[in-house]
Amino acid sequence: MNIIVTKFGGSSLADATQFKKVKNILEENHNRKYIIPSAPGKRFSKDFKITDLLYLCHAHVKSSIPLDDVFKLIAERYKGIADELNLSIDLEYHLNIIKENIENGASMDYAASRGEYLNGLILANYLNIDFIDAKDVIKFDNHGSLNSEKTYSLLKDKLSTCKRAVIPGFYGSNENGDIVTFSRGGSDVTGALVAASLNVDLYENWTDVSGFLMADPRIVESPKKIKTITYGELRELSYMGASVLHEDAVFPVRNAGIPINIRNTNNPEDEGTLIVNEKDIHTNTITGIAGKQNFTVISIEKAMMNSELGFCRKVLTILEQHGISFENMPSGIDTVCVVISDANLKNKTNIVVDEIKRSCNPDSIVVYPNMALIATVGSGMAYTKGVASKIFTALSDADINIRMIDQGSSEINILVGIENEDFEKGINAIYKVFNN
Repeated sequence: MNIIVTKFGGSSLADATQFKKVKNILEENHNRKYIIPSAPGKRFSKDFKITDLLYLCHAHVKSSIPLDDVFKLIAERYKGIADELNLSIDLEYHLNIIKENIENGASMDYAASRGEYLNGLILANYLNIDFIDAKDVIKFDNHGSLNSEKTYSLLKDKLSTCKRAVIPGFYGSNENGDIVTFSRGGSDVTGALVAASLNVDLYENWTDVSGFLMADPRIVESPKKIKTITYGELRELSYMGASVLHEDAVFPVRNAGIPINIRNTNNPEDEGTLIVNEKDIHTNTITGIAGKQNFTVISIEKAMMNSELGFCRKVLTILEQHGISFENMPSGIDTVCVVISDANLKNKTNIVVDEIKRSCNPDSIVVYPNMALIATVGSGMAYTKGVASKIFTALSDADINIRMIDQGSSEINILVGIENEDFEKGINAIYKVFNN
């Protein structure tokens, strides 16, 4: 491989010891030419993430509360890293500018971005390579949307003159030069943009886990690791909560056909999980199982529904008018179910049901609260007989009632709706039937 882009998460750069691990990883393979750092994460369970402290500084200023005590924690953290690494960088200069700007009313995005900015300066100094400020190469329009075309052009031009460089993650700037951030975890996106702009051979994402697991280890005891996963499978599992990677980071590298390797900074010998466009060999029937709780299902029944023009449009219009998005919408000839997250429904169930009755005149409408969704995902499912039967039998044997079933047209995902109280039991039942 000629060029590898490496992104290191907050846990990978939480203190000087972690910085030393990062340097060892980079020195092991000199094809790792462009490095994207996050802000320092937690060093231990009760520690603070630097980004959270920076948000707090901004909130203090907005509320006319002195930020000195909070900013002191930030300054001490960075100075401690630099001192332990014996760096010559003048952090005091940069810290003073940042503190003054926040005190003078700098935006929340500016405040939050300084964690990556400072970590990038320190890492570039430690590695003795170029530092490229992300505000000069990651561009947004004045509505806060990424300007991909301009970003790719700037990255290509800038990186063509740098053999190795550190580019902080998480932020860029708009047409006015103001700092704009991605959503939390957005350093993944920065790394993907850098990788795609150069059409590199591999995008490595280093964190504190050795890749994806087949199920949540808080629910399933010692689940198997996923060695290879397609982008499609990743999207399905991430959507259902099994997220190690910012989901927006998938698209730039997916479009460019660049694989992503999820690796563990604390266990660099582990090969991690490789995310690819397609798998030619389907070694496993399923790839992973994930799920989320706290949904409400609104089940609507009406004779000859399939012949009534615009029936589902009326239902969705009612949801749209109340600012409610839906998760799934399985249907039959005379029935349709709308699956809505409780967080999106916002206690508007009765209002929505009344409006559906008035607008659609259904024969019956039943509300099923306290629902959980479990997704069984795998591109190998399309080539294997009896997958659905195994899932339904496993749930039946565990004495779990299935309220809803849905399978996407891609045939890589079977979704079941069950009661919240059966959620963990259901995931364990499905995992065990495919991993005996």
